[in-house]
Amino acid sequence: MNTKYDVVGIGNAIVDVIASVPEGFLTEHNIRKGGMTLVNQFEANELARAFGQLGRRVSGGSGANTIAGVTSFGGKTGYIGKVTDDALGKFFRKDMERVQIDFNTEPLTGDKVPGTARCMIAVTPDGERSMSTFLGSSTEFTSLDIDVDMIESAKILYLEGYLFDKEAAKRAFVQSAAIAQKANRKVALTLSDSFCVDRHRVAFRHLIKNHVDLLFANESELLSLYETDDFDQAITALRAEATTAAVTRSEKGSVVITPNEIVPMQAEPVAKVVDATGAGDQYAAGFLYGFARNRRIRDCAKLGHIAAAEVISHYGPRPEKSYHQLAVRAGLL
Repeated sequence: MNTKYDVVGIGNAIVDVIASVPEGFLTEHNIRKGGMTLVNQFEANELARAFGQLGRRVSGGSGANTIAGVTSFGGKTGYIGKVTDDALGKFFRKDMERVQIDFNTEPLTGDKVPGTARCMIAVTPDGERSMSTFLGSSTEFTSLDIDVDMIESAKILYLEGYLFDKEAAKRAFVQSAAIAQKANRKVALTLSDSFCVDRHRVAFRHLIKNHVDLLFANESELLSLYETDDFDQAITALRAEATTAAVTRSEKGSVVITPNEIVPMQAEPVAKVVDATGAGDQYAAGFLYGFARNRRIRDCAKLGHIAAAEVISHYGPRPEKSYHQLAVRAGLL
């Protein structure tokens, strides 16, 4: 089958609500700073009221943000994820269409179904983001939602670790990877968050060994995966299990691991960090775009750092400038 897409993502379909808040807001509303906390629908509604007019909406979710970044580089993309047929679900679909991402998954319907997932992102003056996430209908993703044609026609299938919680979603996750492998496509995985790794360490390592061609993780996720505090020891363990991996280390840049070499890469300079939201997601976007276009590993990482530097220079987890133009100026496209 001919390829239609550079990258197709599968993950949680979430509407992000982002607000700039004072430091005390976190304490007042019991929000854990710098991390992601799961909340129920009642708590999500309470936070929405607290955000009030401060919040602005954008279709999000870690995987969807990455796919939007690939699109900004000029890649052809698709996304598979579950929303409800409600106001937020309609917003998510329309917003994905606006940035030219194919999104065809049928919505969840009915009077007693959970609402569309949302992530309330509180951004404090130091640029740190603290997330309170109601997963809602996004976790209702099952094998029935798999778009076989979309997966088979993508150069890379990108899987979001956050989706790896419910058993039905987990089965769909693994089945999707098998479909991509059978069609001789590449499979990429992001570990998403240390708490995901803590809950699914054994399953993730099995997936990495048997189904994954390209792994994304940050330093804390990698250390959690191999239950060590020693970064070099974690890298050694990773090399024994992964084909190719890119590990981000915030201002230290990233380390790319291949069967033949370990490649450290510097981060791009940023005048001011405004909002760290989406830095890892957009690094993955640049790397995936380069990987899909058969670029050198160093160029893939460079594209990733260009995207990450852009997204942390403004509020929100998606690009405001054209990544394609930034890459052209850097002499990479």
